[in-house]
Amino acid sequence: MPDSPSDDALPDLRDLYQEVIFDHYRRPRHFGHLPQPNRCAQGDNPLCGDRLELELFVDDAGCIQDVAFTGEGCAISTASASLLTEAVKGKRVDEALTLFVQMHGILVDGDTGAEAGLGKLAVLAGVRQFPARVKCAMLAWHTLRNALTQTAQVARTEELSTPQG
Repeated sequence: MPDSPSDDALPDLRDLYQEVIFDHYRRPRHFGHLPQPNRCAQGDNPLCGDRLELELFVDDAGCIQDVAFTGEGCAISTASASLLTEAVKGKRVDEALTLFVQMHGILVDGDTGAEAGLGKLAVLAGVRQFPARVKCAMLAWHTLRNALTQTAQVARTEELSTPQG
C-alpha cells in the first residue's frame, strides 16, 4: 500500500499550499506587459470580478520565450496566473497545452493522478475543495489556451466546462 499523508500531516500540507498561493498573490511573477507579444488573450470571470490579459512571445520553433499577465482578481485567480507564467515559460506550445489539460483534469474533473510531476502547480489542487473557486483558478489556464490557439474570443468562466470549450 503506498504511503499517504496521515490526517495529522494534512493541516501542514494545507498550510504550505496556502502559503504558496498567498505568496504568488502578494508578489505575482511575470506581472506586467511584454514589449512585443505575438500571442495575447483576455479572460473574464464576472462572478468573482477576475479579469486577466495574458501576453506571450512564442518563437518560430513553437517555444514560449516570454510570458506576462495583467489584470485584477482574487487571490486564487492571481496566484494561478502567476504560477502558470512560471510553469509555461520555456515550454513548447504543445507542452503548455498539455499542462492546460492536466490542470483541467485536476481542478474540474477531480483527477488526482494528474498531479504527479506538476511541481508547484500541484498547490492549485487544493482549490477543488472549494467548488465555487475552481473557475477562479482555471481562468488563467483557459486564457492561456486561447492565446496559444490564437482564439480571438475572451475566455469567460460561464463557458469553461470542458477542455475543448
